[in-house]
Amino acid sequence: MTCQTYSFFVLSIVMIYFGRFGNSLVLAQLQKDIDQLKADFNSSHSDVADGGPIFTDKLANWTERNEKRIILSQIVSMYLEMLNKTDKSKAHVRHIAEELYTLKDSIGDGSKKVEDMMYLAKLQMSDSKIQRKAVNELFNVLHKLVETPTSTKRKRSQSQRRCKC
Repeated sequence: MTCQTYSFFVLSIVMIYFGRFGNSLVLAQLQKDIDQLKADFNSSHSDVADGGPIFTDKLANWTERNEKRIILSQIVSMYLEMLNKTDKSKAHVRHIAEELYTLKDSIGDGSKKVEDMMYLAKLQMSDSKIQRKAVNELFNVLHKLVETPTSTKRKRSQSQRRCKC
């Protein structure tokens, strides 16, 4: 896959993943719009390949459905931010943006989860007040970790084995 097809590839993954497009005609029109957008951004420039892809390689690290919703919602938001700074008088830009807004609405709370992660990343764990609050919450956090779906599945499968006696 060349660097020129990355944005279409990511957008296709997002749209198909969320069931937005079952019709190949819509994808074909979107491909034409993205080709025009590539021309607008001069994406055939040689520096596009420098450093590798910015989105597609990150998608491989997110395997669970809910995880993918989080990263895809962030990617969609970034595309929308980029398109909001472009010439919206062009039909292809408007069409791509409309489809992305529709997808963003269908993704739902993924953006909120990203905001939560960013909040946690910014916490100053060297602050004594934050440390005190964190210590107060430690038991509850550990309790949530013990109750993860993985441990629930294990308990369920163990009890099912006992019942077959």
